[in-house]
Amino acid sequence: MFKSIYNAIIFFLFKQKKYYRILYRMLGFHPKKIFFYEKALVHKSSNKKNEKNYYQTQNNERLEFLGDAIFNAVITDIVYNKFPTNNEGFLTNIRSNIVKREALNKVAYQLGLHHLVIISASVKNYKHLMGNTLEAFIGAIYLDKGYKKAKKFIIKKIIDPYINIDTLVKEETNFKSKLFEWCQKYKISLQFQSLENFNDNNRNIIFQMQVLLNGQVAGVGIGYTKKESQQHASKMSWKKIKTDNSFLQKILVSKEKENKF
Repeated sequence: MFKSIYNAIIFFLFKQKKYYRILYRMLGFHPKKIFFYEKALVHKSSNKKNEKNYYQTQNNERLEFLGDAIFNAVITDIVYNKFPTNNEGFLTNIRSNIVKREALNKVAYQLGLHHLVIISASVKNYKHLMGNTLEAFIGAIYLDKGYKKAKKFIIKKIIDPYINIDTLVKEETNFKSKLFEWCQKYKISLQFQSLENFNDNNRNIIFQMQVLLNGQVAGVGIGYTKKESQQHASKMSWKKIKTDNSFLQKILVSKEKENKF
């Protein structure tokens, strides 16, 4: 009860009530130290140089650094506990897919941070910068409310509504099947070829595999098992097929040459 009264008093005293209300809706709780959030929403492009030709530090770069670390720690915790039997390579890949820049940019827009960020008009296309703003925002939550509140925000406001971890896992482990089906459809020869293995810093064996499509190297992958390295090589190969038109034409031409003989 006293906490609710305190928050009501803070809201009444805060001059920018509309801004506070927007933050409250976005966060799901009453922010206390507003200046952290204000700073999190200031991009360095909006700062002017001082007399020593250095940019002023009233921007979100340091908060971005902090928020990135907090976000990675929370995602690591979630993935580690969600997949108790999977190896380090699998966990690393799933975490990378969650924290990748494109995903964060999209979530930042869905949260509405692009309406609040202060950025120079000279920056024409800042969509690719919004993930940085989201990380800075997480850093602000951590400084204002601590790790537990930051973790709750990440789960309730980012993971649950916008990121389906099970779908990411399915996509991550399905590239070998996609590649196999594609090769069958277009009658392309598919081979997995082992390359030289090596050890990581803890002396664990790292397997290295490459994919050959009609004898052409399409992708290389590494992993702690042969199966994992095949999946990574398949993922690289699938991406190359979909994005590198000259490579695709090369494979199809080599197929036609084989058919002639």
